[in-house]
Amino acid sequence: MNGIDADISRWHAEHPGKFETWVHSSKDIVYNTALGIMLNEADAEDITQDVLLSLYKKAPSFREESKVSTWLYRITVNRCIDVQRKKNRKIKWWGKQDKTDEDEAFHFEHPGVLVEKQEHAKALFAALKKIPQDQRAAYVLHKMEDKSMQEIADILNRSTSAVESLLSRANQGLRSHLKTYYESQLK
Repeated sequence: MNGIDADISRWHAEHPGKFETWVHSSKDIVYNTALGIMLNEADAEDITQDVLLSLYKKAPSFREESKVSTWLYRITVNRCIDVQRKKNRKIKWWGKQDKTDEDEAFHFEHPGVLVEKQEHAKALFAALKKIPQDQRAAYVLHKMEDKSMQEIADILNRSTSAVESLLSRANQGLRSHLKTYYESQLK
């Protein structure tokens, strides 16, 4: 066993149950955040596993200067961005996107959406897929995870004014993309 693995094992032995408590209290938060940003269940499941594995490995380095949830949100958002960049590179180099990936937003059910609101949610998720990822992350954290501007700034490692700008642009983009949908609903 190398030194890093020994440090991880030692930390977990010295803090019995702490990791399990963190996982129990945060696995749904991580999954829902990843699902809201990626708009793809398989990606959200993979990202959740990656984030929890990262939590296991990085637990000894957590200095408790912030909440564990803030730390996990940051890891989750960063992992979502990494996965999306990898997908974008694949599209750039191979010139194609998986059809299932493109249509996924129209078929998954987010756990936070009531059944009678599913149709509106599908339209929202389709529009979310069309805005830039940093705007989507800010929107998901604010509207779906109910995070304050300061919490989002901490998670995204940006200023509160930058977060306000991201949210403003996200709202403008969503309004633009949802205009046709809501006009058809009013007829």
